[in-house]
Amino acid sequence: MRQEIRHNPDFGVIQVTFDQPGEQIIAESGAMVARDSAIDMKTSLQGGFGGALKRKLLGGESLFQNTFTATAPMQTMWIAPAPEGAVECITLQPGMEIFLQSGAYLASTPGVTLDTKWQGAKGFFAGGFFLLRAYGQGQIWFSSYGGLHAIDIGQAYRGYICDNTHLVGFTAGLQYQVRKLGGLKSLFLSGEGLICEFQGQGRLWIQTRNPSSLASFVHPFRRVEVRSG
Repeated sequence: MRQEIRHNPDFGVIQVTFDQPGEQIIAESGAMVARDSAIDMKTSLQGGFGGALKRKLLGGESLFQNTFTATAPMQTMWIAPAPEGAVECITLQPGMEIFLQSGAYLASTPGVTLDTKWQGAKGFFAGGFFLLRAYGQGQIWFSSYGGLHAIDIGQAYRGYICDNTHLVGFTAGLQYQVRKLGGLKSLFLSGEGLICEFQGQGRLWIQTRNPSSLASFVHPFRRVEVRSG
């Protein structure tokens, strides 16, 4: 199977070309843009009902995933995230782990496992986050809202602070602490809320935009419907 990420960094989309029958890719529900009509598609719950429901309630994601299977060589398909932004691909090897904020996950090959039972991210619940732990062997694709920026901590930086709404993911060599930027006054009045402070050795991915800021920006311009009594 071959893949190419096109139209980055603004409107990232994945073009997948299957080399032989039986090759598969698993994608979030609604991520398919187009495909060869002979490619087989099956829909299933993510990790069974319990795992799927947990990801839906805590991560805000769809309960379902689609598995696409090639039936002949050279079949192609296109996959894209819902928000406009960049797409990244990581090839996981045994022993590697990455952690993604749940809305960033886009697709993966069958050898990649998404752990919905991992309990290491309890600190993120305060900020509305639910992290997914991805491990195994294969490729995983994730996306950002806006541009995607990678920071190597432990090399250029000994530590790093990231607003939690701009966090996309990080590798397993990093440790984090979630805290307020300043006191309660800063939390409610400055426009800066909870932040994640990272230490260790690894890579951090951040996004240049976040949905909360967009919602705040458009809110004053929304049309208010006045109903007569």
